[in-house]
This record gives sequence, C-alpha cells and structure tokens, in this order.
Amino acid sequence: MAQIKRLEKGSGYRGTLPKGCAQCREGRKLVLLVTGLCTHKCYYCPLSSKKRGKDVFFADEMSVRKYEDILKEARLIDATGTGVTGGDPLAALNRTIRSIMLVKREFGSGHHVHLYTAEPCTSRQLAKLESAGLDELRFHLPTSSWNDVSSSKYGTVLRNALNTGIDIGAEVPVLPDRGKGLRKLISGLDEIGLGFLNLNELEFSETNWRALKRRGFVVKDDISAAVKGSEELAQEILRDSNTNMSIHYCSSSFKDAVQLRRRIMHRAGNVARKGDIITDDGTLIKGVVECAQPAKVMKLLKARFGIPGDLIYIDREKKRVELAPWVLEEIAPEIRYESFIVEEYPTADRLEVERKRLR
Repeated sequence: MAQIKRLEKGSGYRGTLPKGCAQCREGRKLVLLVTGLCTHKCYYCPLSSKKRGKDVFFADEMSVRKYEDILKEARLIDATGTGVTGGDPLAALNRTIRSIMLVKREFGSGHHVHLYTAEPCTSRQLAKLESAGLDELRFHLPTSSWNDVSSSKYGTVLRNALNTGIDIGAEVPVLPDRGKGLRKLISGLDEIGLGFLNLNELEFSETNWRALKRRGFVVKDDISAAVKGSEELAQEILRDSNTNMSIHYCSSSFKDAVQLRRRIMHRAGNVARKGDIITDDGTLIKGVVECAQPAKVMKLLKARFGIPGDLIYIDREKKRVELAPWVLEEIAPEIRYESFIVEEYPTADRLEVERKRLR
C-alpha cells in the first residue's frame, strides 16, 4: 500500500497528486467558471447565489465580458494552468471549447487545463474536449451511481474517456452519512481503471446550508464552515484504501489558507501600486480619501503636501483618491475630507476586509 503523503491543513494523498491539484496548491491555477448552469440539483452544491443556476462567466473573481479578460486574469495570478468549472462546463460547451483553445494558444501546450463535469459525456463531446487541448477531466459522480458505478451509465462513460489522451479522474464530496457508498464507489472506480479520485471536505455555504441542516449535518467547530464528520471519514478512507488509483483528500481550510492565499499573493504582487502595503495574507492596505471631486482633491493634496505622483492616484472605479497609508496618516489631521485606512483583497471584486477612520 502506497504511503500517505501529507499536505498542509490536514490534506494528503496516496499515489500521485494530480497535476491540476499541484498547481492549485501553488496558487497558480486560474479558476474559470464558464457557466453557473447545471442539469443536476445536488443538495450539497456550494456555488454562490450570484452564480448558481445562472449563465454567468467568471475568471476567478473577475466577470468575463470579453475572452481577453481570461488572459488578463491568468497573467495577474501568474497562472501555469486553468481549472474549468461551473455549474457544469458542458452546459456551455462552445464557450468551454473556445476558452480552452484560447489559453492553450496564448500560453502554450504546457499550460495545464483540467475540467469538472457531472454529465455523462458523449464520445463526440470527449473528442471535442481532447481536440481543444484538455489535459485532465474530472467526473463529479452523482450519489445515485456510487453503489455500483461500474454497471451504471457513468461506468461506460468512464471507460470511453480512458480511451482518449486525457487524464481521467473523479471528484466527489465526502458525505459523512455515505461512508459505505463512498467505499463502494472507490472500489468500482479502481476496477474501471481510473487514474485518481479527489475527495473534498463537505462544507456549508450560503446556498446549501438549509439542505445540509435538514440532513442533520453541523459545523465541526466555531471557526469553520466544514461539516462535522467529513474530514474524519476522508482520513479513514485515505488510511485504509488499497487501490491502484491515486486518492487525494483536500480539506476546506486548505482551499482558503493555502490555495486562495497563495493565489491572491501572486495577484497582489502584480496589481499593488507603490503606495500599497501587501500584508502577509496578500491583502492590500491603502489610504483612502472619500470626496465628490477626486481629481480636484488629488491636485490640491499634491500641491499642498508635496506628495509624489507615484504615491497618490485616483481610483476611477470607486471614485475616490487613494494614497500611501503612511502619508494619509500624517496629513489626515490637516484635511477636511473623510479619510480611512482600508484593507482589501487584490482580487477583481476588491472585497473590503476592514477600514479604520482617520477623519
């Protein structure tokens, strides 16, 4: 039996870590949500309300209005690969194919692309994905197939997929009340000859918490959204399973504290201005002056206090003046405008974490 290799935050794997997962661990995998549409209605789906069931298009937190936005976001996080997700990408197959071809053409064949789907792909769809350059295909297998996946329609699909040049695996959440079914699934996938299985810790979200609560699930502690019992079952399976395929368990905290943190660190290094402070978590600390006429106020502040041009600028998106926080802390008592020290993410949505009023 292969030895368990331990990763950060309780994650680990037996065998070989899928390449897509290795890039996520480095924070270098662009998350490309090509649509929020999906024909399956999995009760545990964690997708946010602004995406779930809607035909939206996102590259990480950036809303994609034109395909070049995908390339922009990929460069900002120093991406070495792209993870295509949804909803279900096959619900927008043409968009998916075009996106894969775009990143392959722009970044080369070495830019690794993996894709998630819950659909029983047809041979024609598989051929299109392979032709576009897809490297890795992960099937999200519905729970109805777990007890006998080999004889289900997904068994046929998986065997067909294994005849392509695409690396084939599966990815499912660890449902604490479905341990027996999950073990049967693992046995069936190993029999089929799948390359790997990813196990994700089940977690509460804004859209699934009612369904999870109805089934008796609770959070495992006061600081986590993860479901109690999910990690324990995953660790048991990782410890006890003796398979030819690789098995990888990814914890909820790994996604936030490792994957996301590293990705935003890459982005922070590319979007931070000279006057911004990058924190250890990858967030940006800025000085902010709220005013009705940013251009006029910036001109006045530069003239009155001799602020260098590379330490003060207009944020046109938020219609405010931004400047180095240490400069604003010094001049705030002498100006009449509302002033703050703001901490925000360097992501496209620029989610604000905290603000401290100076004046």
